[in-house]
Amino acid sequence: METLRVRDDGDVLRVVFDRPHRQNAINDVLLAELHAVLDRAERSPDCRIVTLSGDGGVFCTGMDFADATSTGAATDDLAERGGRQFLGLLKRLTTVPRVVVSIVDGRVAGGGVGVAAASDFVYASGRSTFGLPEALWGLLPCCVLPFLVRRVGFQPASAMTMSTLPVPAERAHQLHLVDELADDAEPALRRLRMRLRRIDPDTIADMKAYLRGMWALSDDMERAAVTEFSRLMSTGLVRDRIAGFASNQVLPWESRS
Repeated sequence: METLRVRDDGDVLRVVFDRPHRQNAINDVLLAELHAVLDRAERSPDCRIVTLSGDGGVFCTGMDFADATSTGAATDDLAERGGRQFLGLLKRLTTVPRVVVSIVDGRVAGGGVGVAAASDFVYASGRSTFGLPEALWGLLPCCVLPFLVRRVGFQPASAMTMSTLPVPAERAHQLHLVDELADDAEPALRRLRMRLRRIDPDTIADMKAYLRGMWALSDDMERAAVTEFSRLMSTGLVRDRIAGFASNQVLPWESRS
């Protein structure tokens, strides 16, 4: 695969985001490959768990702005398609009949927070941070917020959005964005594996379907998220800032300093 490394451990399918040159940012290829991996997990009668992780001190940093600019994704139609595809991935993580575990060791930003929030479990090292910097670009974490609010509640999600400040791992644990705080996630994963081996795969599917039904993402929520994301991506302010970053690697707040 071009953007992922995958290892099959029988009951665990281990997935590593492998775009170090892009800070493990999300592009169309990564979205497609991750869906393919989830398809593979669903087909496997032995698989109980899918783990997501990233190397080099970065879990995932959300949208690949440079890639978006080079492919013309800032146009209205493509921006809407991109928002819908990313929202679809987050929904898939909540509905796939396997337990999804995000193993975080380092920085998580933007859409990466959405991936973590949509996971069933999040294990994070003490050096990890979780941030929503979208407002600094003139954007909002439209597709992330429904899943983040579901996990941590309205006010913490609102504070992360408005402040744009990264949340340290310990605070993320207090907010229940992180389920287990450990520099080595393997002991926690091993305990989970032992329990899930005793649970029939159909029961795991039933659990996820029932739990998701208790806080379902409505059609209105989906439309609002995609529509607002597309609107913001089409503004001149956002396009200029993304183009400036893509061409010069200059962040918006650096260009105004």
